[in-house]
Amino acid sequence: MKQGIHKSIAVFMAAVVLLTTMSFALDMHYCGDKLVDFSFVHQVESCGMEKMQEPSSCENSLLSKKSCCTDKQIVNQGTEDLKVSFEQITFEQQVFVTTFVCSYSYLFEATESKAILFVDYPPPFLKRNVQVLHQTFLI
Repeated sequence: MKQGIHKSIAVFMAAVVLLTTMSFALDMHYCGDKLVDFSFVHQVESCGMEKMQEPSSCENSLLSKKSCCTDKQIVNQGTEDLKVSFEQITFEQQVFVTTFVCSYSYLFEATESKAILFVDYPPPFLKRNVQVLHQTFLI
């Protein structure tokens, strides 16, 4: 049960990170007030109303007809500041990190002591077994 909760929380957090860092664009084509086409991947196709507009007879006409079609694009830029660069770390923080790594690595170095001090001395001679004498036994 506990592992299932941990796995579901991990999947949820991964999805949150993915959605916040993902960039996408939504293209929409309106003809009047109606949504004609939308796309996430490529440019939207026109409804063909732009081609039906009559070209003006004068090249420099001041009055021109407005097109009834509009294209809108919604762009969502994802965040890119998840990775901290080492250029932003101060000198004191660099000193702390290096001393921490050095002191932590010393914990795993093997210290071998080859001196066996009791080899030259024999164990003491027991006249009586004290545990049997007092009848104290470890169970």
